[in-house]
Parts: sequence; structure tokens; C-alpha cells
Amino acid sequence: MSEFGFPGATALGLIYKDGVILAADRRASYGTFVLSKNARKTFKITDRIGLVSAGLISDMQTIVREARYNANMFKLHANREMNARALAKFMSNVLFSSRAAPLITQTIVGGFDKGEKSVTILDALGSLVEDQYAAVGSGSELALGVLEANYKKDMTYEEAKELVVKTVKAALARDSASGNGIDLLVITQDKSSEEFIPI
Repeated sequence: MSEFGFPGATALGLIYKDGVILAADRRASYGTFVLSKNARKTFKITDRIGLVSAGLISDMQTIVREARYNANMFKLHANREMNARALAKFMSNVLFSSRAAPLITQTIVGGFDKGEKSVTILDALGSLVEDQYAAVGSGSELALGVLEANYKKDMTYEEAKELVVKTVKAALARDSASGNGIDLLVITQDKSSEEFIPI
């Protein structure tokens, strides 16, 4: 989402050697108006799946509620954790079924699928695109330029974190709809952890 009259944000996800990092800024804006300087856009769904989104806050919250509910129901019925690709496919169905009145979001689902790392982008109509890294929101063009130039396969956690912070900072410097710090959600095979980096 970008430009005047649409929600702004910079959100991204990338795969590194041991896991996935999801990140987003904290500013919630609508056109030129800043609604909040403390809006969370990174969400832990399970210990091995996370979600980061750009768009209307209410629609993000709807998606997160659906994702958490269905991940919990899957675990209850199947007696095992849902994997990241299955959750992305489920979210694709939810978004596509709402196409007549779409949820105004761009979403990245990241995590593990049978030991494999995955990052999947979903648009408002449920299109699925899987990649090594992705960026969405009004700052995505700036973010993708930095990622394209600097991303390497099998980066260490330190290298990946440095690239994520550099990427979001670059977007924040030029995109007035993004700002007010960076939330990180780091997902590995063993655990997930969250960190806030003030800017």
C-alpha cells in the first residue's frame, strides 16, 4: 500500500542460514496523517511461524486472528504443528474468499515447513509468491533495492540482522509513511524471539 489515501508501512522477511527474520516499522499512517507511532506489524503465530503485514491495522488484526485460530485448531485436530506453507495457503484462501470486499493488506508469512525455511508473500486477493526474501508496503521499492544488492544465501544471523536493519532504515529515510523504530521477529527451528530497535 502506498501514496495518498492508503496505509503506509515497510515490512520484510528473509531467509538466513538458521531461520527466518521478519521485520516492520512501527508507524501507522493513512496518506499524510500519522495515526500511531506504536503500531505492531510483526506477529508470532506459532513457535515456528510468523507473519508481518502492511495495510489497514483492522485488516491486519483480522488476518492474525484467523491465522492463530486455525493454527491452534490444526494442532488440536492433527496433534502436530501447522507448517508455514500450509498457513500461507490457508491465508491465501481466506483472502481470495474476501475478494468482493478485500482485506487491504500485503502480508509475508515466514517460518518452517518440515525443517525447511520459507518466506511467502500474499497480496490482498490471496496470490502466493515464495522467495528467499520479500518486502511489502509503501517502503517496499526502497527496501527491495537494498535487499537485491546485499542479500546472500546462507547468511549468519548477525549478517542477516544487519541487512534487515540497514534495509528498513533505508526505507524509513525516504518513505514518510514508515518510521518510529523496527520490530524484529526471529524464527529458528528451536524457538522464536522478538526485539525492538528504536530509531
